[in-house]
Amino acid sequence: MYLITVLLPFFGACSGFFGRWIGNSGVALITTTCLISSFLINSFLFYEVAFLGSACHFQLIPWIESELFVVAWGFTFDRLTVVMLVVVTSISSLVHLYSTEYIRHDPHLARFISYLSLFTFFILVLVTSDNFLQMFLGWEGIGLSSYLLINFWFARLQANKAAIKAIIVNRVGDFGLALGIFAIYFEFRALDYATVFSIASAVSSNALNISFLRQWVIQDNIIDLICLLLFVGAVGKSAQLGLHTWLPDAIEGPTPVRALIHAATLVTAGVFLIARCSPLFEEASFALSVITCFGAITAFFAARTGLVQNDLKRVIAYSTCSQLGYMVFACGLSSYSVGIFHLANHAFFKALLFLRAGSVIHALQDEQDIRKMGGLVRILPFTYAMIFIGSLSLIGFPFITGFYSKDVILELAYASCTVHGHFAHWLGRLAAFLTAFYSIRLLYLTFLRETNSFKPIINTAHESPLAMSLPLFILSFGALFVGWLFRDAFIGLGSSFWGNALFVYPDHCLMIDSEFIPHWIKLIPVLFSVFGAICSFFIYKDQIIWSFAFDLSVVLFHQRVSYQFIRFFYTFLNRKWFFDKVYNEWFNQPLVRFGHEVTYKQLDRGLVELIGPSGISQLFYLIRYQITKLQTGLIYHYAFIMLLATSLLILFVSLEFYWIQLFDPRLVFVLIFSVLTCLAFTSKTTFEN
Repeated sequence: MYLITVLLPFFGACSGFFGRWIGNSGVALITTTCLISSFLINSFLFYEVAFLGSACHFQLIPWIESELFVVAWGFTFDRLTVVMLVVVTSISSLVHLYSTEYIRHDPHLARFISYLSLFTFFILVLVTSDNFLQMFLGWEGIGLSSYLLINFWFARLQANKAAIKAIIVNRVGDFGLALGIFAIYFEFRALDYATVFSIASAVSSNALNISFLRQWVIQDNIIDLICLLLFVGAVGKSAQLGLHTWLPDAIEGPTPVRALIHAATLVTAGVFLIARCSPLFEEASFALSVITCFGAITAFFAARTGLVQNDLKRVIAYSTCSQLGYMVFACGLSSYSVGIFHLANHAFFKALLFLRAGSVIHALQDEQDIRKMGGLVRILPFTYAMIFIGSLSLIGFPFITGFYSKDVILELAYASCTVHGHFAHWLGRLAAFLTAFYSIRLLYLTFLRETNSFKPIINTAHESPLAMSLPLFILSFGALFVGWLFRDAFIGLGSSFWGNALFVYPDHCLMIDSEFIPHWIKLIPVLFSVFGAICSFFIYKDQIIWSFAFDLSVVLFHQRVSYQFIRFFYTFLNRKWFFDKVYNEWFNQPLVRFGHEVTYKQLDRGLVELIGPSGISQLFYLIRYQITKLQTGLIYHYAFIMLLATSLLILFVSLEFYWIQLFDPRLVFVLIFSVLTCLAFTSKTTFEN
């Protein structure tokens, strides 16, 4: 039963190979049935493992055996694993059901559904692995699946570019994760979780010494280095600041892809990695401080950028990036349980937002610009209700799912009484204000104001069919009640729900301290959210405040200066802080030029061709040309050559011992290689002349 829950999505993905015979409907039925069955099994496993305390671990067969390096196919089902299994399979099942109707008319439905199931299979491999190498297999698998899904409409140039960008940016993070795994094996001589985590505290006292020119320049805790390298992998997958640029562009894929990537699979893999490796991170205080600061800056940056985005999907995408920042800095505060709790809550309301945004786009004939919408509350009331619920949960409105985890994260940051904790707390407050602002802005411009669409589009707009509305109705219950139902179990004071799945040192536990902070500190995030929502509504309702602010700036400053400043500030946010511009002009273009001028012209077409097939063929042609000159037709020339060759052979055989003593074979090889290279250059010059 434990293994079948992982393999069911893979069986569903394999059904795509038979789409020619069973048709799109048959493939959709098989994959959706497999995912729903997997969810039901995982629900039972959640009850058995989480509430009955019956964790399970088993190994199937050896995978790699090379002297002392032994890795087996193993699976572990602890409380952290079953929570992730329920979240992933529940969201994935609803996305599969939604997809069967959303792209029903697409001729490649079977391929799309198979990719979704393959995506789900790899994330299940990742969360159930019992060693870092098998986890890395699932990690790379979800990267591959995301490329296939984002590029599903491969005839679209933007989809091609977004998919390539996603996989290349993730390569940077994956490289850091691979280095972290190498460092783990170098230090621990093992890759299975049980061995590594059990001796982490003993290894934490080991110093890292890196020498350069025989001078010791770095002496540090090696666990810090390992955790920072693992965090680089999490930065790539969870779209933290620096490697976040792929996430907003991933909206080029179909709507179900965006819901699955942003809600429950790809972007949450980094948060899961940090939580799974909590015994390592607890030994690396510096790494935890870095993680806290990175998460807080990401939350604030993404919220600021989402303020001025006009694409419906891009606004929600930046909200994902911002919420991931909350999860990451919660883990940086050693509150891994709160980070995973927010991950689970976020999965439900973000899937609801993305899928309902797809319904809006579908109703408006693929229009995504919120400036060209409006008045949809009368035409799409059910869609408005669903997005309203998702937005309230995203804002953290009191007593809705998002509130029970988001506000706790800010309370823990304040209770940490550290510089990086208070830094994260204040940035988190500002991010909460900005999140409420752009959420209400999206609601107002899309649904509440007078319509700005064309009449034919408004006349044909309609609610989604039952197959698309039913998953959203189910998700709305999760967006409303999941936080309230599981708060006491997941993060309740004194709760032993997580058992040994998460490890926190007693002096790093902040839950008790957060209970004693002043009440007005606890109310500030809620007040910020409410204030942001009110400001957004009234600003976009009459646009009086915008005009007043602009007129005031004209009076106080020179008109041209104020206009240029406002224009630059808006452009700065709308262009995403110019991250793409910096990467393109400072990194991508120089690398492309280097690749063309050096690696292609000088190496591939130069040195490699010279000492490779082209050079060798020209060398043999030159040797043949020189040998033909020996054919003079005079017998005494032939006799002289035979005598000279025989004499040299006798001399070499008689002095063989001395030759070996006097000459290094490596030097002889270098000499022969140099002669051949010179002959190749000579032959090339001869042919060019």
